[in-house]
Amino acid sequence: MRRISSSASLFLKIFLPTFWLVFFGIFTFAVLISGASNAPIFGGWVFKAGVLGFFIIGALILYFTLMQLKRVEFDLHHLYITSYFKTVRYPLEDMDFIAETNLGVAHLGHIYLKAAGIFGRRITFLQSRQKFEDFIKADPGMASYLKSNNPQGRS
Repeated sequence: MRRISSSASLFLKIFLPTFWLVFFGIFTFAVLISGASNAPIFGGWVFKAGVLGFFIIGALILYFTLMQLKRVEFDLHHLYITSYFKTVRYPLEDMDFIAETNLGVAHLGHIYLKAAGIFGRRITFLQSRQKFEDFIKADPGMASYLKSNNPQGRS
């Protein structure tokens, strides 16, 4: 099997959100239970609402971005996708195409399946650029799946 997703996926998907949610969750809880007599700056309802809003918006951003990353591996006949808790194997025939998004400092890969699977139809992963390019060069058949533009532009 050859992994094409970055090793940083584990840090970005598991460790960073866990740290952020625990740290700011405890801070938000402390602000919400503090009274105006104990800490005047934390006692105002505007400050409490702002901290709670910051925590909720941050948690939603983490959920819809970093926590959706998957680890992706290929072998000659199958595609393996894991969320670090559950691993799914798909035959390569179930893969429709692979799209790339260049974010400047990182490259996101999107694997589109012909039918929705356990993780949905679109699988998002952080590319290990060198491993991805080596994999495409090693298997010329995989280059036919590669699309550099967005799927909305496909006919």
